[in-house]
Amino acid sequence: MKKLVYLSLGSNLGDRRANLEHAVEKLRALGDVKGVSSFYETAPVEFTQQPDFLNIAVALETEKMPKQLMAALLGIEQEMGRRRPPAALKRTPENAARVKGPRTIDIDIIFFGRSVLNIPGIKVPHPAMSQRRFVLEPLAEIAPEARHPVLKKTVRELRDALGAGGGTVRRL
Repeated sequence: MKKLVYLSLGSNLGDRRANLEHAVEKLRALGDVKGVSSFYETAPVEFTQQPDFLNIAVALETEKMPKQLMAALLGIEQEMGRRRPPAALKRTPENAARVKGPRTIDIDIIFFGRSVLNIPGIKVPHPAMSQRRFVLEPLAEIAPEARHPVLKKTVRELRDALGAGGGTVRRL
């Protein structure tokens, strides 16, 4: 059974645009890419001592189950040079650069159909999406009426509720 999945992609190392385009091409092996947003340049959040990101949102129709999809996404990240810190590494000011530092590619599952998942390694909807303009702006471009299954608000409503908060984002 096919599910419509929304992904958030970001890159802030190397040729950011080429990294994102390459990742989208790799996603085509996982299903049908139904939509890709414009590119958005965004200031980093949490760990700010790093280059700006380029972000996009992607709509992917896939038959993969959540664990299969996450494994495939992590494989794409690794193949493209992403080195994730150990899962046990805690987010503290001392290791912020390792946990939230620069990366060639970052791929997050934002929505997986209408599912709500909280299993090891997968939390869907993405727990911080409603506070992150770099997720909501590109996602609102391709899926403004997609509804958050827990908050019961559309992506557009979540984006608009941020007001001036949620980070600096500029559509290219």
